[in-house]
Amino acid sequence: MAGVTSIVWGTTLVSSKVLLHYGLTPAQIMLYRFIIAYLFLWILYPRTHRIKSVKDELSFLSIGFFGGTLYFLLENTALEYTQATNVGLICATVPLLTAMLAHLFMKGVRLSRYILAGSILSLAGVALVVFNGNFILKLNPLGDLLTFGAAFSWAVYSILIRHISGRYNVLFITRKLFLYGLLTLSPYFLFQPFGAPLKTLLIPEVAANLLFLGVIASSLCYVMWSVAIKNLGPITTNNYIYLLPFITMLTAAVVLDEKITMFVIIGALLIIGGVWYAENGHKVVLRGKRVLNS
Repeated sequence: MAGVTSIVWGTTLVSSKVLLHYGLTPAQIMLYRFIIAYLFLWILYPRTHRIKSVKDELSFLSIGFFGGTLYFLLENTALEYTQATNVGLICATVPLLTAMLAHLFMKGVRLSRYILAGSILSLAGVALVVFNGNFILKLNPLGDLLTFGAAFSWAVYSILIRHISGRYNVLFITRKLFLYGLLTLSPYFLFQPFGAPLKTLLIPEVAANLLFLGVIASSLCYVMWSVAIKNLGPITTNNYIYLLPFITMLTAAVVLDEKITMFVIIGALLIIGGVWYAENGHKVVLRGKRVLNS
């Protein structure tokens, strides 16, 4: 589920570029995406659950804010101030940030040397994919700080969703996430245009991409991501985020005719190798010890 979700999320940038081409703003795309996701999940799972405590309700509010509103607004706003290269590279620190937060705030979770080594290997691969042979990094303090805020926001969301995932139905949790995402996003539109003209939304290509982002990339993928975090934990699950830049490059090559270079291929191998080692490194060491002992 984590792998499939990463593949889908890796294609969303191309889909969003199509919508931006038709005049929608990043905030408008997020608004329609969340509305579609919430309505789809309501149809899929119309049941409601009695919230067990005020603390749980605040947890729902927090995952909607950190995993929805704050993450998307910070990341999209950062693109106005800094290069996409910077955004892609800094957002790739999410797994490391998640591992550090889990180590600090989750009982029994330790930052193992296998996860650390795998993360560093994958991060090197992300750098190769993002830079794609053009090793020019122009720092912009505001834009880069906003991007780091987005990465930190997703890491916080990953810890929070693990806490609440065993207490309620995963479809109900995801539906609440989008509800609170919409509620915490609404003040933003006091200062920005509310929505795109209806004639724009009725364009087949616009409607198809919004449905893809709302139904597949949001509703279903957020559900699968929550299930993955529940079963694998936030650290292992978030390691699959390293796949996103490579999937985006691959999708752009197919849809936008962008070239795949040797840097991208080497980077992809490092990313996949790092994700695999972070999850299986301890098994390799144990197997090696058994061989030596025998």
